[in-house]
Amino acid sequence: MNADATTRKKANVFGLGLIGGSLALALADAGYDVGGHDSDKSKIDTALEREIISFPGLYSDAEVTFVATPVGTVAEAVLESLTLTTGVVTDVGSVKTAISVQVTDPRFVPGHPMAGSELDGLDGADASMFAGAVWVLTPTAYSSDAAFAVVAGLVAKFGAEIVAMDAEQHDDLVAVVSHVPHLTAATLMRIADNRSEEHMALLRLAAGGFRDMTRIASGRPGIWLDICEQNKVSIVRGLDALILGLTDMRDVVASSDRDGLLSRLEQARRARMNLPTGAGAVEDLAEVRIPIPDRPGAAADVFTLSGELGVNIYDFEVVHSAEGDRGIMVTVVRAEHAEVFRGGLLARGFRPAIQPLS
Repeated sequence: MNADATTRKKANVFGLGLIGGSLALALADAGYDVGGHDSDKSKIDTALEREIISFPGLYSDAEVTFVATPVGTVAEAVLESLTLTTGVVTDVGSVKTAISVQVTDPRFVPGHPMAGSELDGLDGADASMFAGAVWVLTPTAYSSDAAFAVVAGLVAKFGAEIVAMDAEQHDDLVAVVSHVPHLTAATLMRIADNRSEEHMALLRLAAGGFRDMTRIASGRPGIWLDICEQNKVSIVRGLDALILGLTDMRDVVASSDRDGLLSRLEQARRARMNLPTGAGAVEDLAEVRIPIPDRPGAAADVFTLSGELGVNIYDFEVVHSAEGDRGIMVTVVRAEHAEVFRGGLLARGFRPAIQPLS
């Protein structure tokens, strides 16, 4: 906060809801003056009053602009941001294929932080919201490496884990881990609500697992209309898989197949216990240095490969060479995954070098 105003970095947030407000606070913590814009002027006024943003509108010379509008308006907001600013533009929408097809500017890198809160709007804004969260980047064929590096570098400063993948793959996966679970929770809640009309005590009995499983159904319904429309194909595919799985479970229960039921429950328990956790101690980490060519998508290729191999990148930076035609991407991964990562990189034509951090 002591830097001269003329030398401080600038960033923008377009859309001042829960995620946008949290981004503005995280950017301020990272040393940025933050411009904020929203179609609802009262949100801009509130963000200024609470010092969530420092400027009403978009800085034309901002290093980066985050578009945090509802999914149905993301494309329009991204194009407007690219027109009004000279820096990198990214978004935070939970559906990526549609926007990736519509915008071909090399300054644009689509993204999606897997983070949120039960709170709503600026009242729930939290600078630490993205710490430890997975932040998916889905660079297009047009996204420049420089733009990708800017977005990924900022996301890393927020404390998020960066995963890069193809937009269609993202939409398929997020349908399974986010969209279908929300619709499932909403369906279970509706079933319980309908039954409660017959048995008034039912919802009073709803506790523990039921409350945990249906918690996400308390989210704002309106945002799901555009999400379900834009990701309809993947969501329907996910719902079909869920219906098949439930039918299978129904048959196992109906036939009193104890072994079959135990097998399915044990598989689910193992999978739940194996969900990824944090990076671990420094002695468990390794540094992988990767020479990358100066071409669009080189850095993104490394992140995409790490996602395919199941190797988490916990930190990274790109160091450019004096010649300017290539750089060194310095990444940090778990030591136990370093050789797998190295093998995948070699297969893709990279020449990595590994050394332990301890």
